[in-house]
Amino acid sequence: MPQAHLSAAHTRTQAGPAGARLGERLRQLRVAAGLTQSDLAGERFSKEYVSQIERGKTRPTRETIDWLAAKLGVDANFLEKGVSADERSRVEAMLARAEALTNAHHYDEAVEELENSRTAVLATGAPELEYRSLSSEAWARMERGEVKPALQLLQRCRTIADNPGFSDVDRAQVLFRMGVCRYHLSSIASAIGLFSEALQLAEVSHLPCDLLRSEVLGWRSRCYRRQRDLEAAREDVERALELAQALDDHRTMANVYFQASMVAERMGHWVLARSYAERAKAYYEQLNDERNVGRLLNNLGGLNFQLGKPDKAVEDLKGAYRVLLDKGSEAEAANVVSSLAHVHLMTGQVETAEEEARHALELLEGREDFLLDIAPTQLVLGRALMEQGRLDEANEMLHTAEASAEQLESISHRAAAWMAQGDLAGRSGDHTTAARLYRKAAEALQDVRF
Repeated sequence: MPQAHLSAAHTRTQAGPAGARLGERLRQLRVAAGLTQSDLAGERFSKEYVSQIERGKTRPTRETIDWLAAKLGVDANFLEKGVSADERSRVEAMLARAEALTNAHHYDEAVEELENSRTAVLATGAPELEYRSLSSEAWARMERGEVKPALQLLQRCRTIADNPGFSDVDRAQVLFRMGVCRYHLSSIASAIGLFSEALQLAEVSHLPCDLLRSEVLGWRSRCYRRQRDLEAAREDVERALELAQALDDHRTMANVYFQASMVAERMGHWVLARSYAERAKAYYEQLNDERNVGRLLNNLGGLNFQLGKPDKAVEDLKGAYRVLLDKGSEAEAANVVSSLAHVHLMTGQVETAEEEARHALELLEGREDFLLDIAPTQLVLGRALMEQGRLDEANEMLHTAEASAEQLESISHRAAAWMAQGDLAGRSGDHTTAARLYRKAAEALQDVRF
């Protein structure tokens, strides 16, 4: 999971509600210490300046806060925020634990930890901690399939990051995560726009952020792959890999090799795709990341099938299913079941393919963030029904698959649905309709950029 890059810069700001609260604390502490405003000001300030601070009319610089706190014998953070350094450290520890849980794919526990810490975070009055909390919760909720709530959290995070004290890298981080959410909602054009904006901000920041840049490029490559702009996808993934290799960051290298494998597969380079997938799997194994090992086994199963090794493909897919189910990733396990259904359909085991496709769709019900897996599963089910001679059921399912592909904004998936509908029309003896559907699919794919 990408980490935030936070700026610690604090400068003089206009007085407001926060300044008024600071002023009230200053007055209470001064009175408790038995000091007049003149006593507190000493030779450093005027009595009038202390009065302005106490009435919230001006906000002191950090240096002044430190000086006043030292004279009053209190923690500077307590004077400024009403929270002591110890309390801030406690809140930071809670956030760090939530981030560690997210990195370990324990998303339910991460969300619970973040919900429990929410009041304490807000009580610190520290925008950088609220930014960190919102960003972390958004990512964990997105991974749980709560993509729209995640976007709402990120919108609030973006508003915070627009304030002084945050860097362009902070703002790029928010845009990146918003782009990932848009990708999962199949808003591919919006996702590309967010990734491109994030990349531009990161590059002009002149701050060290190659890890973030690599992540952004890897995800933008996914978007281009979804649009079938495979050359653009290849260029982005190669740039992402160069950055990851320079950093020697194994997790990022694993993620990018995974995407490179997907791009190579779409370009028909099966052997290269398998090589990339095996490298990614080796890195994930070193990191003890079983969930991503399961994902890679699913992809390796598909690649081995393409390379004429159906038995090895089934072995890989069954291994992927066990791993992902064990890690509580039901939706991803459903994707593996869908892959098994495809293999069994292509090897003539149509009844098994139907059973597996139906099971996969049950597991994926309500997961709009898995629409990319739902559409091809519906297509497999439609073809399995067609092969069994259940043409009316097949027709209904193939039109459902076409509708899902349209929602997905994927011309290649829609073309696959039209091809299947053409085959069905041919089975029914309607060769005119079949020819029209085949032409429609062929014309759509003429615009694909390789």
